[in-house]
Amino acid sequence: MTPIAYFKLQAKNLFRDYKTRTSTMDVVDGRSHYAYDAKYFDVDAIFVDFDWDEDHFSLMKAQHTIAIIAGFRKWADLTKASVAELELAKLLFDYQDKMNAQEWAMYVAHAEHDNKTTLDAETRLEIYKQAVSRDGGPRSQFLDYRLTSKGV
Repeated sequence: MTPIAYFKLQAKNLFRDYKTRTSTMDVVDGRSHYAYDAKYFDVDAIFVDFDWDEDHFSLMKAQHTIAIIAGFRKWADLTKASVAELELAKLLFDYQDKMNAQEWAMYVAHAEHDNKTTLDAETRLEIYKQAVSRDGGPRSQFLDYRLTSKGV
């Protein structure tokens, strides 16, 4: 499966999870909210963190969300990425429990600043592979949006 096909599948899975929503009433405060019978993603966490409108979520928003989780600003950037950038994006997505895209961006920014250089895509990919493959390596301080950290 190509990386683009993989990310399309993740976006479809997120949208499928969104469509499991049911309206429920909170017995304590009497307010209604949505509950999800999700299979792939923590939909509630995604709506809170990304501040998406639960009443107007679409497959395009799901694609945008997956692109952000994979380290891109938007879906179009993901679809135009190089082979190395897509490989890194897939690793960022698959290992978000170890180091997510935000943490990785900060790590790269510090490395570039400290070394007064700009790292190319292939170098960033190799550094990420080394960082996440270490035994007892980093654990993300942020939420893993997948319902299983073994990949979706």
